[in-house]
Amino acid sequence: MFRVPLLIAVSLFIAFGGGILTTLSALNASAGFGAIRLGVWSAFPDVQTAGADPYAKSHRAKAGRLLYGSAEGLTFTASTDESGQQLTGNCSYRIIGRTPTARLWTLYAANPDGRPLETRAELPFAQNSQGILRHRDGSFEITVSPTAKPMNWLALPDAGAFSLVLTLLDTPAAGSSGLIGLEMPKVESLGCGQ
Repeated sequence: MFRVPLLIAVSLFIAFGGGILTTLSALNASAGFGAIRLGVWSAFPDVQTAGADPYAKSHRAKAGRLLYGSAEGLTFTASTDESGQQLTGNCSYRIIGRTPTARLWTLYAANPDGRPLETRAELPFAQNSQGILRHRDGSFEITVSPTAKPMNWLALPDAGAFSLVLTLLDTPAAGSSGLIGLEMPKVESLGCGQ
């Protein structure tokens, strides 16, 4: 007598619970469709536009962050090094090369939620194009490490997985025609425990 209602209740619980968990995991897995990838760097140029897909709009609303307009800037994220290994706080990395043309760019390390990693106030937690030391050919080299390094250094707390966030401001790369032939810096591992 109670067998059929019990089976119906269990089926509904599985259906609704599974649907909710699947939706939440889909929203957390991606910032939307239409990603562009340049080496280890990825960006979502349409995420802040009115034509963004529903997942991108939901991701933006959940994060509660104001994003740049398509003519203002473009944010690239790297979660792995050139060999495909996840970036972790107990390792050191070298970012080497050039960025696409931009009036200004910024670089910082972020946690999996996209928020900047917290370091001691006196340590360099971010770098930008205005204060970076460059080679004669215009390229640069930034060491990302938990221990101090000479030249351009980005301090890293000894915490788990992180991402590098490179934001290009006032750049032609933000327009759809500017994505062809972009050169992004490489992220190379220098070893762990250093």
